[in-house]
Amino acid sequence: MAMAKELNRLSVTDRQIWLYDTYAGMTAPTDFDVEAGTGVTATEMLSTTEIGDGNNVWCVAGRADVEANVRSTDYPFSNFHFVEGDVAQTLQTSVPEEIALLRLDTDWYESTRVGLEVLYPRLVPGGVCILDDYGHWQGARTAVDEYFAAQGHRPYMHPIDYSGRVFIKNG
Repeated sequence: MAMAKELNRLSVTDRQIWLYDTYAGMTAPTDFDVEAGTGVTATEMLSTTEIGDGNNVWCVAGRADVEANVRSTDYPFSNFHFVEGDVAQTLQTSVPEEIALLRLDTDWYESTRVGLEVLYPRLVPGGVCILDDYGHWQGARTAVDEYFAAQGHRPYMHPIDYSGRVFIKNG
């Protein structure tokens, strides 16, 4: 939402904003998905609560709620692209040609891996990449480290906090 508000403030209203989400909570984690600080598996953590019990461990944000929040920014609603489903599948069919700001916040190994494989090559030189879960979930960290090891170049990732990392893609 902050990005849309800032674009409005700058009178930039032609940017397309792509929002990939299940809009129904998190996908199933894999064995890679372990809290880095505690060693608790994501499966263990998620088993302590049910989707919709008000706890929000499952990170549920329904599409109607997201759309209402988006509308509150006054950014042109037609410039938002809501892509519903597991990103491991939806990224195979619906992606922008170029990306200026890439924010990956899917928590788990598999979705982070697919997100990088599909979207990072579309991030323009000078584009910003934000990795939300690098320091919190071992699976997300492993996916990022594997991806950049395969590329032969690991960018310097500036810490945002204990979990998030940000960097600018070199040309």
